[in-house]
Amino acid sequence: MALVEVKVPDIGDFKDVAIIEVLVKVGDTIRVEQSLITVESDKASMEIPSSHAGVVKALKVGLGDKLNIGDLVLVLESSVAAPAPAPTPVAAAVPAPVPASVAAAASVASGSVTVLVPDIGDFKDVAVIELLVKPGDTIAVDQSLITVESDKASMEIPSSHAGVVQSLRVKLGDSLNIGSAVLELAVASAAPAPVVAAAAPAALAAPAPVAAPAAAVPAHEPTRSAASLPHASPSVRKFARELGVPLDELKGSGPKGRITQDDVAGFIKSVMAGGAQTKAQAAKPPAAVGGGAGLNLLAWPQVDFAKFGAVERKTLPRIKKISGANLHRNWVVIPHVTNHDEADITELEAFRVLMNKEHEKAGTKFTMLAFLIKASVAALKKFPEFNASLDGQGDEAQLVLKKYFHIGFAADTPNGLMVPVIKDADQKGVAQIAKEMSDLAAKARDGKLSPAEMSGGCFSISSLGGIGGTYFTPIINAPEVAILGVCKSFMKPVWNGSVFEPRLTLPLSLSWDHRVIDGASAARFNAYLGAILADFRRVLL
Repeated sequence: MALVEVKVPDIGDFKDVAIIEVLVKVGDTIRVEQSLITVESDKASMEIPSSHAGVVKALKVGLGDKLNIGDLVLVLESSVAAPAPAPTPVAAAVPAPVPASVAAAASVASGSVTVLVPDIGDFKDVAVIELLVKPGDTIAVDQSLITVESDKASMEIPSSHAGVVQSLRVKLGDSLNIGSAVLELAVASAAPAPVVAAAAPAALAAPAPVAAPAAAVPAHEPTRSAASLPHASPSVRKFARELGVPLDELKGSGPKGRITQDDVAGFIKSVMAGGAQTKAQAAKPPAAVGGGAGLNLLAWPQVDFAKFGAVERKTLPRIKKISGANLHRNWVVIPHVTNHDEADITELEAFRVLMNKEHEKAGTKFTMLAFLIKASVAALKKFPEFNASLDGQGDEAQLVLKKYFHIGFAADTPNGLMVPVIKDADQKGVAQIAKEMSDLAAKARDGKLSPAEMSGGCFSISSLGGIGGTYFTPIINAPEVAILGVCKSFMKPVWNGSVFEPRLTLPLSLSWDHRVIDGASAARFNAYLGAILADFRRVLL
């Protein structure tokens, strides 16, 4: 092992560049060409790579230090004592004249100038990450037109002429090289002005092609001024572009508000957890936000409601925001079909009333929903495709048939709809189910339900029996494949073969996923469920 001093390589014709990021720490194991620090001039930021591989023994620089060629950056413990050729970072410094080999960077004809990419060093296919001007802008000589970026540096390409922008010849994500056309200028005189270039240092030891970022998810606005660009290093900009993170919406935690990679990662975590939104997300109407369905819907109507009369605005409760997004996704993605049927619950209702009288002192209250849960378990056992979930998409999709019976029931709370789950309902009697339902509903109303108490459901029941209605279409609670909706029971005359007699009837609405279940199976499920409710002794079979 030997101690190796890593110094600042030739970084072009500029001095006293400030350190804005330190990318490694003592004890880190680094490889050749790994970035160590980020420095910045008034025109470019760049990352200084390592000339050796090894373990960092000592850092010799800190944030805010000014560096020049040859300054000591750090000391490495390396297994290779002989110095390796140090790669030179690509950078843009103060514009300098183009060498004689490049006679002109613009072609002039009839007062129109095509501004080309000047000599920017020995690297190719740099990606356009910013458009700093737009058609109609009046620009000056040396004014920055675009920002390009390699994997190690970002730089601004200046204009060789003054004039008015007629048209842009590039767009975000394009890959450029020396001589590529940038834009067309209308100039006051056809005589070319002295051509300037973004100065570049010596060639990289082994330049790597730079992949152009996806133009569909740019990290920045294409027409913003250079002064307002997010303060971040090239590697952080690239990281943000790859993940579609808008850097201008982040607050940097680095020196002078600089955005770090940790800031980008933290923002992503916050968005995924629902704690933050991008401006693009916030601007989308509810109909345009979904779980990847890719629908091209019309814009949500923008209405000034106050001009028609008095209004009051309230913030939507958090539960409704969460459940609303889930319901919208489920309704759009799952092909719903709903079967409506009726169940004769005359005898069951009489039995329920009797049980409540007998258990009045024990405090157990038998509801029709408790009987429905137990009946649904029996139906799920007979029709197992209803107790399933789809896993995967297309040719890779598989049907997961569950051997457990966890039944969710919709609970109405002051803050919105919640769905507690009765676990292992097949192993519990109606009395125990009724007791658990009462406890879970109370916790839901108090906002004390845990995530575990709302997860793992196989089949859900949404009951409006205490309110009213006849039939409705309940939305499937993905990843389940079916849901039962029930409304308020009503008396109905039924022909018994000789006379009409009044019977208590319960409306049933079964919504099912047509990718998994067909119409005949759904009709049989509903009919079987109705038969169980008509004669609850069938639960024992």
